[in-house]
Amino acid sequence: MKVLIVYDSVSVIRNTEKVANAIGEVLREKGFDVDSRYVSDVDAATVKNYDCVLAGSPTHAFRATKTVMQFLEKFPESEFSGKFGVAFDTQMTGRLSGNAAKGIEKKLEKLGFKIVLPPLVAYVEGKMNEMQLKAGELEKAKKYAEDLAKALSQ
Repeated sequence: MKVLIVYDSVSVIRNTEKVANAIGEVLREKGFDVDSRYVSDVDAATVKNYDCVLAGSPTHAFRATKTVMQFLEKFPESEFSGKFGVAFDTQMTGRLSGNAAKGIEKKLEKLGFKIVLPPLVAYVEGKMNEMQLKAGELEKAKKYAEDLAKALSQ
């Protein structure tokens, strides 16, 4: 099965990219053909060549980055009917942090993707421009990837 992980990562530390890479690493170990790419490096026409798409973003201003949402807006509704989709994000803890993954998941559903698992949320902490993944978040992402591999193999 061909899997595309498309993500945006805006901080110097690249937390969302780290989560995407952790997921991709586990899926490759489980035998999946995985491409993990920064959203600006993905040719929209090639997305149809994948059986499953994971889309991720840091949470900014309570939602996914403009770059990720503009990428997803390129496609007509139901374009990916019968394909699998998953959303993930990085965000701070707390009620006021927002959630990028919810908006991504809704858009994936409108595009026709069958949502395989609830979104993955990886938490970050620290000062602005110095945010780090909280302890255990990469391990959580790897466990999530194992669950995803099982779900996709059924």
